[in-house]
Order: sequence, then C-alpha cells, then structure tokens
Amino acid sequence: MKRPFTTLALAAALALAPAFVLAHGDIDAKHGGVTKMQNDLGFELVPQADGAAIYIEDHGKPVAVSGMSGKLTVLNGSQKSEAPLVPAGDKLEAKKVKVMQGSKVVATIQTADRKSITVRFSVH
Repeated sequence: MKRPFTTLALAAALALAPAFVLAHGDIDAKHGGVTKMQNDLGFELVPQADGAAIYIEDHGKPVAVSGMSGKLTVLNGSQKSEAPLVPAGDKLEAKKVKVMQGSKVVATIQTADRKSITVRFSVH
C-alpha cells in the first residue's frame, strides 16, 4: 500500500532542509559591520575611526565580553597591523588599526574560561 501523504511530507521536508541549515548560520549586522559565525557564536566586526570593534552574540543575545582578551590582525594589501582586543562595554575594541574595504581581518579571542576562538573576516 502506497502512502502518498508520507512520501509528499518527506519530499517537502528534504526540500526545506537547506533553508533551516542556512538560517542557523546567519547573523544580522546590528551595528553596520561584517558578520561571521564561528563556534556557534555570531561575531560582528565594525570598523571605527580609530580602530575596530567586535560584538559577540549567542543565538541573537549579546555575550558578555568581560574577562575576554585577544588580538586583531588587519591586512590591507601588503600592510599588516596588529592591536590588542580589550573589553569596552558590550564589545571588544582594538585601537590604532585601520579596517577598510578590502581588508582581511583575523580576530584571535580568548574567552573568560580560556577557550581560544579564531574568526576571519573579509571586509567588502
């Protein structure tokens, strides 16, 4: 006996599966920056006049950055600059680096519980 409803439901579920996978990996740019998912966390790199900021969220909720540290490495063509990432309110900040269109940025972040996370950004 054929079960057309079951077959149809399975086909629909398989067709929609990629949309659910993609939705899990998306993060909205809430601060006008470039976003990236890493280790089930969302990271947003925001260029600033005197450096850059990184906002971190877990399933849409801000992550407290107190106790975190790290380093931001910025490549602009053949020019390389680095700056420490330090907590500043609800974000991590790096001063005296220039993030602009075309920059490649690597953030190495150490969480408060000593886990290391590396996030790579391409600024468009």
